[in-house]
Amino acid sequence: MAVIRETKGSLDYDKVMAMDKQYVMSTYGRLPVVFVRGQGVEVWDAQGKRYLDFLAGLAVNGLGHCHPAVVNAIREQAGVLMHTCNLYHTEPQPRLAKMLVEWSEMDKVFFCNSGTEANEAAIKLARKWGKLKGSDAKFEIVTALESFHGRTMGSITATGQPKYQKAFEPLVPGFKYTLFNDIDALRSAVSNMTCAVMLEPIQGESGVYPATKEYLNAARQICDEVGALLIFDEVQTGLGRTGKMFAYEHYGVAPDVMTLAKTLGGGFPIGACLARGEAANVFQPGDHAATFGGNPLACAAGIAAITALHEEELVENARDMGEYFASKLRAFKNKREDVLEVRGIGLMLAIEFSAPIAKTIVSNCLEMGLIANAIRDTIIRFLPPLVVTRKQVDEAMGILEEAAAAL
Repeated sequence: MAVIRETKGSLDYDKVMAMDKQYVMSTYGRLPVVFVRGQGVEVWDAQGKRYLDFLAGLAVNGLGHCHPAVVNAIREQAGVLMHTCNLYHTEPQPRLAKMLVEWSEMDKVFFCNSGTEANEAAIKLARKWGKLKGSDAKFEIVTALESFHGRTMGSITATGQPKYQKAFEPLVPGFKYTLFNDIDALRSAVSNMTCAVMLEPIQGESGVYPATKEYLNAARQICDEVGALLIFDEVQTGLGRTGKMFAYEHYGVAPDVMTLAKTLGGGFPIGACLARGEAANVFQPGDHAATFGGNPLACAAGIAAITALHEEELVENARDMGEYFASKLRAFKNKREDVLEVRGIGLMLAIEFSAPIAKTIVSNCLEMGLIANAIRDTIIRFLPPLVVTRKQVDEAMGILEEAAAAL
């Protein structure tokens, strides 16, 4: 069981949830928990109960909650300059862009506020690329079934899951979907009208499904053959999550365009669309913009987060703790007949059951002080902060085993 700690000035759960119901649009199926404080891998609710956060704000809190370097950077920058429009230069934006370029194989960066916005930028960049390289007919974008790229109109169209799209049809024209990890299906979908292939190196939202090396290598070759851009959505996989700075490094396949967010701001909203080669020069003044994109406050947080990833060797920790956590999950699998598979890379892991028990187990885990994510009825996803320790993994596994045994 998790340790219970008291916090000062506990809030009234019922009052907070009543206000939420009355004044906030119902776009989330919120659980009956009110979080008030976080530090590292731990968060506390309004009643003082402690939880291990093995979801990390859906991978946003890659450095854990309230990392001191990020907190200090935000405080300092907030007292100097928070925002000025992008018609003028500021110092933090090119500094962060330089860091990202030097850590990747990309050449230039466009900043925005989220992963969805980063993917919208990539979609627009690809559409203009098609016109520059072919004709007005070269506008098709091929994505994978079961992918997830966001919820704005372009990114939800790119998302290969009809359940997210149906209520908002008609969708943006010019998108095609193909089976993930099926080279023949990808080759059949791509044509001379294709301006880009957009893929996640690891499909996260649908259940943590890694691409095969053969598939991403084939995607690279196919794009080169037809003059299309290869776009990797690394919003969730990027910046250390998989035990390498970027997931594409596991495959030896460099994209033309890459999108980032989540861990990039250390908990503060920021997104980025990166490109290399000719693709880095497609956008010209007036083609795209984001009012708050690359503002000094967000970029200061990003600089602190990227610096901490390097100086604290958090990418290496993600690799080591990911291997340790995966070994514990496999041991759990060996004890139970209802576990089909443990999969993932680094600290992006999932366990799949043969029976529809994932949501119940995750609910039990929450009650016992562990935050995880149920996908559909059979998959549990784990995305702990990159600062997680062996002791915390062991504690989480103890809760998981108890939660599963409680069935």
